[in-house]
Amino acid sequence: MKIIELRSKTKGELERLLMDNREKLRQLRFDLAAGKVKNVKEVHQLKKDIARILTLLVR
Repeated sequence: MKIIELRSKTKGELERLLMDNREKLRQLRFDLAAGKVKNVKEVHQLKKDIARILTLLVR
């Protein structure tokens, strides 16, 4: 998700999105350990999205 899209969201939406992304990342880590993940880059992208959301929430 791009930073422009994130800036248009409210604080509540960002917090909900953060929780959803953290849950997706947790599930991806379990699937990665089990060998079920085909797109490994998705983990990296989720981490970047989480960092972007946290950056906006701190401001």
